[in-house]
Amino acid sequence: MRYWLMKSEPDVWSIDQQKKAGNKGAPWDGVRNYQAAKNLKSMKKGDQCFFYHSNIGKEIVGIVEVIKEYYLDKTDQSGRFVAVTVKFLKKLNKPITLENIKKNKQLCHLSLIKQSRLSVMPVDSKSWKILIKMSKI
Repeated sequence: MRYWLMKSEPDVWSIDQQKKAGNKGAPWDGVRNYQAAKNLKSMKKGDQCFFYHSNIGKEIVGIVEVIKEYYLDKTDQSGRFVAVTVKFLKKLNKPITLENIKKNKQLCHLSLIKQSRLSVMPVDSKSWKILIKMSKI
């Protein structure tokens, strides 16, 4: 299993909306950055992803799981971009703020800090474990 972080603006698609989508999940679409799209193409069924509320909140709020690997994004008229389907796994008891992530020297290498505009990014297993501990799951 691999780990990822996916960003969404909560006024566009929130963790609560993801939860309401249930076991059938929802497409993670609308990604128009080539590096983020490449990351979507690398995702495998069963991979887990932190769900990050961007712009409003700037915090990791939950975990989702990839249940369908990449396919053409129906919202992309050009036919160049892809989507994956993810389902809700859990909401974090304590959201992890970007401010707290930046304070942890062991996480300074994360794309979330280095490439802050990237909407889909990998997370190494060591960092995943650190972030899980920070959320007190």
